[in-house]
Order: sequence, then C-alpha cells, then structure tokens
Amino acid sequence: MRQITTHTAPASSLRGLSDTSWQPQGACHGMDPMEADATFFALPRDHAATEFAKELCARCPVRSECLNYALENGIRDGVWGGMTSVERLAMRRRLPDRLDYGRVAAFFDGRDVHLTQAERDVVIDHAYARGWRRERLATALRISPEHARDLLRKAANKVSDRDRTSGVPRRETATNQTRTAKTGKPAASRLTTQQPVSRSVTSASAHAPLGKAA
Repeated sequence: MRQITTHTAPASSLRGLSDTSWQPQGACHGMDPMEADATFFALPRDHAATEFAKELCARCPVRSECLNYALENGIRDGVWGGMTSVERLAMRRRLPDRLDYGRVAAFFDGRDVHLTQAERDVVIDHAYARGWRRERLATALRISPEHARDLLRKAANKVSDRDRTSGVPRRETATNQTRTAKTGKPAASRLTTQQPVSRSVTSASAHAPLGKAA
C-alpha cells in the first residue's frame, strides 16, 4: 500500500478502495466460476442457492472485507459478506455517515484507507490540530493544494467557533507573553493611563508615616 506519512508503520488489516488482496483468503476462493455465479448471483426466487451462499460466508475469515468491498464500490447484485442486495440496501444508504476511528488511525499511520465523508471530516480536523501544511494534506487526500488550504481554513474556523461558544479564552500573542514574563504583570495592565503626580505631593508622601495619608 502507498505510504503517506511514514515508512515504518506496521502493516494494517484495513485496505484501500480497490484492494482485493483479501480475496484469496475467502471461503469461495477456487470455486468453479459457473458454480460461484449460480451460488452468489442466483435468481431472486432461488432461495436454496442464497442460503448456501450465506452458509459459505458464515465461515469465511474475510467476510467483513468482502462486505465492505461491495458497499464501497457500489455493487448492488449478489451475495457479499453474507448479505443479499436487499439486506445491504440500508447499509449502503448509511455508508457516507460511517465513522470508524480505526480507519482514521490507519490513515495517520500512513495507510491508503478508503474513508467515508464522516471519516474524512475527522481526518481534516486532526490534520489541522497536528499542524499539517496544505501540501501534506493534499498529498494524503489526493487533492489540490488549493483545496487542501480551503479545508484547513474551514477546520480552523470550526475550532475558533467552538472555542468562542464554549468560552475558551484566546491565546496571548507572543509579544504579550514576552511582556508578561518581563514585568510579572499582564500586558493589559500596562496600558492604563497614569495621571502625573506633583513634586510636592511626592516629597510629602515620602516622609509620611506608613498607613497614614500625607
């Protein structure tokens, strides 16, 4: 699989959209093509064939990979992952909203993982939080740098709006932090207007006992 962020990430069980490396592990692998077609793509009323296909899928070690492959590639016919086309219909409709943080983590490990829209949104938010530049995000998502820039800006605005709604104080600028470190006081307190003090009042107060007015 294509490496995105690192060349040392361990192999992931998650796959890309067009990856079919799981197929040789399937329980149906090696079946006669005609028999497989009659079993997994049976006629609508051939219930015996459909049940036999589901029995094979029930003991298949890559059943979930098979089901995801059918869903993500929009395959509407046949039995995939132990589910018929009608049974997959509801899952197909909810697919864009699927949010699997395992896939998000695999993406940041450098794996070519097929992401739904919900997972992609989470990836963009985390990329912004990690300080990714637009070129890096563009390479990872296979989009233009301009598009990546706009996505990172939207993520920044989302964070800003969330912090403002939650009452999170804004960060001090570097200049304010430097002034605070030198004076021991917030920079804002140094902006207050000071009234001039006359020489006579200053000298008198210097000789006044502590705790009394001059």
